[in-house]
Amino acid sequence: MTEASIFHRPALAARLAAQILHSSPTSASPSGVFLAAPRRTGKSTFVREDLRPALEARQAVVIYVDLWADRNVDPSELLAAAIRAELNRYDPVVKRIAKGVGISGARLGGVEFSLDRIGIGKEVTLAQALAVLSDEAKRPIVIVIDEAQHALTSAAGMDSLFALKAARDELNGSAHHGLRLVCTGSNRDKLAMLRSSKDQAFYGAPLVPFPHLDRDYIGWFCDHVGLPAALDPQAVWPLFERAGWRPELLGAAADALRFDFEVTAEEIPARFAAAVDEQIEAATTETLRVIHALTPLQSAVLRVLAEAGTTYRPFEASTLDKYRQALAAAGETAESAPRIDVPSVQAALQALQDKSLIWRASRGVYALEDVSLREVLVSEATLG
Repeated sequence: MTEASIFHRPALAARLAAQILHSSPTSASPSGVFLAAPRRTGKSTFVREDLRPALEARQAVVIYVDLWADRNVDPSELLAAAIRAELNRYDPVVKRIAKGVGISGARLGGVEFSLDRIGIGKEVTLAQALAVLSDEAKRPIVIVIDEAQHALTSAAGMDSLFALKAARDELNGSAHHGLRLVCTGSNRDKLAMLRSSKDQAFYGAPLVPFPHLDRDYIGWFCDHVGLPAALDPQAVWPLFERAGWRPELLGAAADALRFDFEVTAEEIPARFAAAVDEQIEAATTETLRVIHALTPLQSAVLRVLAEAGTTYRPFEASTLDKYRQALAAAGETAESAPRIDVPSVQAALQALQDKSLIWRASRGVYALEDVSLREVLVSEATLG
């Protein structure tokens, strides 16, 4: 992205940065702040391009990590790598940590201190490393974790959250300069798992709906879209609402017109509206193709999960009855319906994970992979 291709939200960033760094004995914010917004609505761009600079402008040391950057790498390692990268910018920090593990300076007697020795279950804990960084920088540290719910998918990832809790408790004491956690996620139900029960590291932390892009963005989009004819922001706004406030769908529609060399300037407004609807339909159609390829039991399990939401209990007797009801509603007879028991449901859940339709936390809690899937299932039932 170039600077000209990014829509900035400086006022929102400044307000959030002030709240994140605010310290009050009556506030739960030092426990962490959780921002929830559907995927592809501009959240990550805002965090990188606006919130991070706003926090740095307030003299914070910002460590950013995207737990979806590489889904083949354990979330705990992604987090540790981001912290190591920041530590590596401060030579005195590296030397102090090295001394703490018995190496004077970064090298002694041919032995070189490696930052790989920092992490979960290693010689130097994350809390120890961050404490040294706090003392050296003499500034508050803010760790921004994008798609933070992914930490729940592994035992090491969950351990890393408790390691950050220990670091937060240490650094928010009077001996250091403070640590704040900002966790973002694309699924409110998943993100809530990090702070809604007493056995979670950030119990009670605020969960805030992240504001979607507004009419200012639509004005900016229309000013920068570069089509042969101008677009009216008043006409584009309802299209944006219909697209679920996802800027990429507007961009894809504009691209389709840019490469249509037969469209005239007079046709642009109507053709743009049609192109947006085509992008929305294409996204839904692809999801439906995957759903229609499911086995009857997989489909029943998916629909029951989508309807139950956070109350979903996959193996309870009442839930097994709901699977049977869903199969009957889909036209399965008692003779044709598949066997429903715990092993068959487990197999169906695994298949749905493999198809990226559902998500499983390491503790066996399930949720839809993408919240928009619930709307697709409801729409299909209505159309049917």
